[in-house]
Amino acid sequence: MLEPVPPKTVLITGGSRGIGAGMVELFAERGWTVLFTYGTSHDRATVVAERTGTTAIQSDVGDEQNILSLFSELDSKAIYLNALINNAGITGPKRRLSDVTLDVLVDVHRTNFIGPILMAREVTKRMSTLNGGTGGTIVNISSTAVNSGSPDQWIDYAALKGGLDVFTRGLAREVGKQGIRVNGVAPGYTMTDPDQVDEIEGRFDSMRHEVPLDRVGSVREVAEAAYWLCSEQSSYVTGTVIPAAGGR
Repeated sequence: MLEPVPPKTVLITGGSRGIGAGMVELFAERGWTVLFTYGTSHDRATVVAERTGTTAIQSDVGDEQNILSLFSELDSKAIYLNALINNAGITGPKRRLSDVTLDVLVDVHRTNFIGPILMAREVTKRMSTLNGGTGGTIVNISSTAVNSGSPDQWIDYAALKGGLDVFTRGLAREVGKQGIRVNGVAPGYTMTDPDQVDEIEGRFDSMRHEVPLDRVGSVREVAEAAYWLCSEQSSYVTGTVIPAAGGR
């Protein structure tokens, strides 16, 4: 008789809404043990956790001390992560470069760039076969804003996501022989909030000509790409950023 395979465990940052919540739901449906972080949206996180049977953890994943405390807690409970998805991110207010302030730049930088790197640092220490780990996967959520540079909106955010893509490719080469795969998903226009359908569709209309599939994507479609990269079906894929953007 075959022994039952224990469920794998994934940690998803920024899982209380949008694409993050979609990934929490999908992984839970498919039998994974799911942990997710949230920053300040306690009520939203509680709703997601109760609906999906997952665990919400309050943590500022742009702050090193919070990250160290998070992994210390996981270690104390003997929780081994098979996958990490660095999803938490912010764009900040819509702005041209002439309007960028240092405070906004620092906030966007620490959440979208510093945080994912520090999270990856901690999880690779534990996943690495050189340290007694059994390997695992890391997925960094990027953006198709990298391709256009997102002028007149948030070029600094797009630049940071471009840096994250470089980090993804570099880390994949650094830890491939340690049993760790590192990839990314770059969403395009996505229906992240059902309460803002008209607003999101309105923004999409101005760039509809750039999207061959001629529609806004769903969080489920982005989540499926991330799930595939964490599954054994993608076991020979690393250092790749998959656009989930309708061909944009």
